[in-house]
Amino acid sequence: MQIGADQIATYARDGAIVLRGAFADWVAPLCEGVARNMAQPGPFGTENVRPGDGGGSFFDDYCNWQRIPEFTDFVINSPAAKLAGQLMGSHTSQIFHDHVLVKEPGTAKKTPWHQDMPYYCVDGMQTGSYWIPLDPVTSDNTLRLVLGSHLWPKLLRPKRWAGGEDFYADQDQFMDLPDIEQGDFRILAPALEPGDAILFNYRTVHGANGNTGASRRRAFSCRFLGDDAVFIQRPGRTSPPYPGINQQNGERLREDWFPTVWRQDAAA
Repeated sequence: MQIGADQIATYARDGAIVLRGAFADWVAPLCEGVARNMAQPGPFGTENVRPGDGGGSFFDDYCNWQRIPEFTDFVINSPAAKLAGQLMGSHTSQIFHDHVLVKEPGTAKKTPWHQDMPYYCVDGMQTGSYWIPLDPVTSDNTLRLVLGSHLWPKLLRPKRWAGGEDFYADQDQFMDLPDIEQGDFRILAPALEPGDAILFNYRTVHGANGNTGASRRRAFSCRFLGDDAVFIQRPGRTSPPYPGINQQNGERLREDWFPTVWRQDAAA
């Protein structure tokens, strides 16, 4: 896939872009990796459906790309890092982490509107998170994104998904979530085929409905950092937590933990 100037401008303006068929050749191995991940969850593996949530199952897990061979292969050998780097306007792409999200049929539980960046130990505008469906998704159960929200003046106050409590004690630096459903916002909610992808900025507000249909909704996410992405100390435990990272604000994230996968000069 070739990335053009129009696509780079769209990503900078909207904070999200749809890439049709970008990873069609990677669907089968990613499905194998997701099956392996669900059979052998990592320490962050979670069932998000609680009693009273309406039934079904919403499994997610992250930070497994180094232990699951199919994910390792994707991170290192797929075009994901290069495409993200080009769309971010960056000369490099570092891998931040992977994330698996599986909503089984009949799952009413929604993914609430949120931004990823307030939960992360990362600051910067050159960021890119892929959402790659491994099953066909409709406009009802796809990822939904608020276009342009990556340019809002403050980050949203992060909340715990299960109970809605504040994620951090110090909240002055964050803003409240506006009423997305009733407000005048541009919402992207594309129907997608397996191997299509959405790439979006860590600051872009997004969420998803439940999966109340008869088919599974498996998605693989992979998150990259560009040239201006740096470490930031949040007012509490981040997600992923990355204990012992031992960095100062403003430093590029350490490459022994977050390897640079693509360099523009090397590609040339």
